[in-house]
This record gives sequence, structure tokens and C-alpha cells, in this order.
Amino acid sequence: MAQLITKSKKPSKQRKSLFQAPDHLRYKHFAAPLSQELRKSHGVRNLQLRRGDTVRVMRGDHKGFEGKIARVDRKNFRIYIEGLTREKVDGTTVFIPIHPSKVMITKLNLDDKWRKRILQRRKKPEEAPATITEEVKEKPAEEKAAEKKHVKRQPSKKAEEKVTKKVEKKAESEKKKKTTSRTRKKKEKTSEEELKSG
Repeated sequence: MAQLITKSKKPSKQRKSLFQAPDHLRYKHFAAPLSQELRKSHGVRNLQLRRGDTVRVMRGDHKGFEGKIARVDRKNFRIYIEGLTREKVDGTTVFIPIHPSKVMITKLNLDDKWRKRILQRRKKPEEAPATITEEVKEKPAEEKAAEKKHVKRQPSKKAEEKVTKKVEKKAESEKKKKTTSRTRKKKEKTSEEELKSG
């Protein structure tokens, strides 16, 4: 579902903002994914539902049912599909309400010029044409292997800096070891001399 104005962590405030949303924000909650064919042809993943669109129910008791949208109820966040009805006890037939997130659009109603403009605006740019990739010829596997053997990776500046730091640290630690061993020997000599003289 699309996000509304509320950025609260409280579920009560989130529900309040959803159920009291103004109409210009409410329609965003009526978005449904397009089928694979429509996705390829229009370059859009999802679109707001309209009366006249053909949709397929994707989950619930009526999964797999396909039909045209007869009515969109923005107040209750529900849509009604032609043919998806039930019979009441008194014999009258009523539409079964379906939540818009449970359907997938299989055919678009493009009677409205504004909707066509929305599709044009939202269309994703196509990837690089396939003809360019076909023109580039691949080298045989033997040549690739030979190139890999001859080409050595040059280390980056960061890698070189790390290596030099490690070398410097080792040199410093070795110096410390030498100085500590020298000072120990001097201390031992002085302590031995004091014992002899004392």
C-alpha cells in the first residue's frame, strides 16, 4: 500500500490517517500490479484501478476469478467485479467486495486521455537495444585464459597503504623486542654486579 502523510509509529494514528484520508490521497491505495504482458508493453509495474479495467483475483475465496470492475468504492477501500456476486436470503443478488491489493490488472481501460498520459509519464526508459550487444564478438576461451595469465592485477592505493602500515608495525615491534631484551640484559648485569659487590 502507498504511504500516507502520517509518519507515526502508533498503529492507532496510522489507522486514523488511513480511514480519514482525503480523496486525493485515498486513490493511491487503489493501485494494483499489472500482468506480465501489460508490464512489458507499457513499462509500468502497477497502476490505480478504474471502472472498466479487467482484473483477476489473486487470493482469497474467489482466487482465479476474472472480470471487469463494475464499481470502485473509495469510502470503504473496495472494488466490485462484474459476475462476482452472491445471493441474499431474500433472493436479491449483491456484489462481493474485494480489496484492491488482492487483484491483478489483466486489461486496461484506456478510454481516458489522462490515463494515457499517466502511462506515458510513468513509463520506464527501455534498456540498451539488443543489436549493439550482438555486434560485439566474444573472444574464444583460449584467448581469454591467456589474457588472464599475462595480466596481473595492480593493487589499489588503499591496499598498498595497508601493506606499508603492516610492514612498519612489524619493524616497530621488532625494534621494541630488541630494546626490551637489551634493557633486560643491562638490568640483569646491574643486579648481578650489586649482588657481587653487596
